[in-house]
Amino acid sequence: MLAGGGHTHALVLKRWAMKPHLKPKCLITLVNRDSSTIYSGMFPGLISGDYQLDEVSIDLRRLTDKAGVSLVVGEIHSLDIYENRLFLHNRASIGFSRLSLDVGSETLVDEDTSYLKDRSDVFPIRPFEKSLECIKELDVESQNESTKPFTVIGSGLAALEIVFALRKRWPARELRLQAFSRKLNWRFKKAINLAKIDIISPKSLVDGPAVICTGNEAPKWLKNSGLKVNNAGRIITLPTLEIPGRPDIFAVGDCGVLAKNSRPPSGVWAVRAAKPLAKNLERSLSGKSLLAWRPQSIALKLVGGISKSNMSIAWSLWGFVVIGPNRLIWKLKQSIDRGFVKGFEELSMVEYEEKIIACRGCASKVAAQPLKSALKSAELDNLINYPEDAALVASSLDKGLWLQSVDGFPALSNDPWLNARLTTLHACSDLWARGASVTSAQAVITLPTIHQKLQQELLIQCLSGIKSALMPQGAELIGGHTYESRTELSGNISMDIEISLSINGLVVPNIRPWSKGGLQIGDEILISRGIGTGVIFSAAMKGAVPAKHVDAALFQLSQSQHVFVEGLRKQSLETNDSFLIHACTDITGFGLLGHLGEMIQATNIKRLKASLPLVKINLFANSIPVLDGVKNLFKLGYESTLAPSNRCFLELLNLKNKTVPFIELIMEDISSEMQEVHLIKELLVDPQTCGPLVISCESKIANSLIDNYYWHRIGFVDTL
Repeated sequence: MLAGGGHTHALVLKRWAMKPHLKPKCLITLVNRDSSTIYSGMFPGLISGDYQLDEVSIDLRRLTDKAGVSLVVGEIHSLDIYENRLFLHNRASIGFSRLSLDVGSETLVDEDTSYLKDRSDVFPIRPFEKSLECIKELDVESQNESTKPFTVIGSGLAALEIVFALRKRWPARELRLQAFSRKLNWRFKKAINLAKIDIISPKSLVDGPAVICTGNEAPKWLKNSGLKVNNAGRIITLPTLEIPGRPDIFAVGDCGVLAKNSRPPSGVWAVRAAKPLAKNLERSLSGKSLLAWRPQSIALKLVGGISKSNMSIAWSLWGFVVIGPNRLIWKLKQSIDRGFVKGFEELSMVEYEEKIIACRGCASKVAAQPLKSALKSAELDNLINYPEDAALVASSLDKGLWLQSVDGFPALSNDPWLNARLTTLHACSDLWARGASVTSAQAVITLPTIHQKLQQELLIQCLSGIKSALMPQGAELIGGHTYESRTELSGNISMDIEISLSINGLVVPNIRPWSKGGLQIGDEILISRGIGTGVIFSAAMKGAVPAKHVDAALFQLSQSQHVFVEGLRKQSLETNDSFLIHACTDITGFGLLGHLGEMIQATNIKRLKASLPLVKINLFANSIPVLDGVKNLFKLGYESTLAPSNRCFLELLNLKNKTVPFIELIMEDISSEMQEVHLIKELLVDPQTCGPLVISCESKIANSLIDNYYWHRIGFVDTL
């Protein structure tokens, strides 16, 4: 378990990605608050505007994928060193056999600044992501010279770099540096005066917004864990980076300190510790003796600032020797910093094997054509003509209708807990599409053939993930079955898990179960959320998707849609209208086009029997909500491995004008150029995991749902 995505762990992962033969042959998991980490050496440059966020960020998703390491995105809040478990917010704890801690630090709020900690306009510099947002919120008012002065609190190099960066960002605003003047080198004082920054005494009360840069301390939960720490809360380690008496726990970076040869918390030492840590982790897991690390006593430091003309400059520090400021030193610092981050970017761009990587999630389902042929050969034509998301298994006058469905797929995420949650939500979607409340589930879980203790931990994560999706719905996991896989292990053990679930649900009396085949002429077609997961996860397997886009997709997928269904049922009961929703389905493996086609087919078979006019759907191409980054991936040529099979549904559009289309694509403001049409077609056949719900209802109901429940109007039903 690598706890924290600090610089040291990032470099360890880079080593294993570049030299896979050095990586220990076991399940390795990185746990970090975010899926990317900001390089501290470039953060002041990000504030000043010299860099953009993506230029200073290390993409941990790409890095872990390349290294064959699982990634768990979560906030650590405690550590049990007796049971060897790491506790995270809003999810199950995770067990470990070896633990390396690189969880960074928090801003130290000392006695002199404690009176400021409850003020809404004062914030600590760490975590960087939050302080950056606070600074952005002040941008507009900072254009005005008459606003209250902004204060940077701190006497160290970090405070200096931040106040210089803010001067470049806000040329007009009054800035103050609250610091011990005697601690500042005369070269820095001169630059501060030239930048028109006032130095105020630490005894002065801060009036107005401020950022606290008064040093670092390790996260408080480390001290509470029972591990031996120093006055700053940093874990005391041996020269081997192990914790005394705990050869299974290591600590590095800002949260660790050598008992002898201690060094201050700094990115310089974090980077230097990477190779010794990697070697000792490898040796520890192979039963070899560990190597002692003796860091050099002094390291070169490059400190950024600005000149009188608002140009970026820098100083070099070697012990007590200060040289600069100089534009060339800034160029050197910039070159070193850019090179550090670029090393990770180049790693993520290393060519992947040309072989096709089969997609996971619902994109792993059997294509439509062989499925229909098999059903027909097995004399199950009814399942083709009247496809429903969940089957009726029992009914009673007092309880209502009992429905059941089954779903599952190979692991989509290398986080076992999250993967189990997503699989469960995806399976529940079949019941939601019938208007049912999920009541219970049974699971079939296939685990890789590995050590029983590790199987147990993976099973704990899977079961906890399933429960996290069921419990908010008032549903229970009532049973299931486990298997041990007989297939060869892949590069990441977590991806060898497969989960399927049988989901049971209830439609209460006085509520009609929804079906696919109830479209009515004049109905509005609404969709609950965006699409594009198929191409995102396909491209992500090739390292082509930024972490923020994968994060956004996973966040959407992990949100339960039972609240939408509850809202629809509530409105139906309040209006005493059991036919409020005329038709419904969920968009999964066959994409938006394929599942709309099922609704049209089921509806028209009924209408033919009743001698009623057939229907079609007019689809507004520009109104379909799309996940961030999806269209660009289509432009670059990425697609899910199920997409080519799904293109059979393009016949519904009748783009060759041979007959009247069952789905008429209305381009609205979208250009009719071939590329734009191609992008829309690719979006329509993209397979979805945990996809949106689509409903058909009257315009009055549609308007209410759009205003109150965030549904999106994407089309309407018309006569064919």
